[in-house]
Amino acid sequence: MSAGPNEGGSSDADSGVVAGLVRAAAAGDAAAWRALVARFSGLIWSVIRAYRLNNADAADVFQTTWLRLAEYLNRIDNPDRVGAWLATTARRESLRVARAGARTVPTPELDLVAISGTDDRSPERMVVEREQESLDAQRARLVWAEFQELSERCQQLLRVLMAAPPPSYVEVAAALDMPIGSIGPTRGRCLRQLRQKLARRGITGRLAHS
Repeated sequence: MSAGPNEGGSSDADSGVVAGLVRAAAAGDAAAWRALVARFSGLIWSVIRAYRLNNADAADVFQTTWLRLAEYLNRIDNPDRVGAWLATTARRESLRVARAGARTVPTPELDLVAISGTDDRSPERMVVEREQESLDAQRARLVWAEFQELSERCQQLLRVLMAAPPPSYVEVAAALDMPIGSIGPTRGRCLRQLRQKLARRGITGRLAHS
């Protein structure tokens, strides 16, 4: 998991940068628009994954969220909080699609190591590294299996917290429609549950956001 979110929201300097990007994009600055996409795409995908849409529907929601921003770019009251606006929009679009009967599927969050057959390593090193890769992949599968045993709310929260760059608590609250004050305690409880499940599997180690 990535580093923890910014509990108090973005810093004044960071908020100023975001607001400047929004205003520039509204004025037609393509570079500013690309900067917004680069900055908030991870957050949007994390919100969509929290609602476990299939790949096609997830891609549609992602595109729709950015289209909504393009439509309302000149009418956003607080441009420094555009991340929360995007999170809210992604949540509403995801719920709309899910309620329309879209098929939901588990979305793997943990990248499994792909082993390439062509490289310039020595045979001995290849054997050792592939054994380690196999162990890492097995561990990742176990972690993912236990993650899926958490409550739906815990899964949603931890998925959003894994966004890169780390979201602010304001953005997390908007993404999941939950009070800011409950995010920290809920995060702690969910992580304790996950640690306990992993410990029973013999998997120990520090989890981020602790």
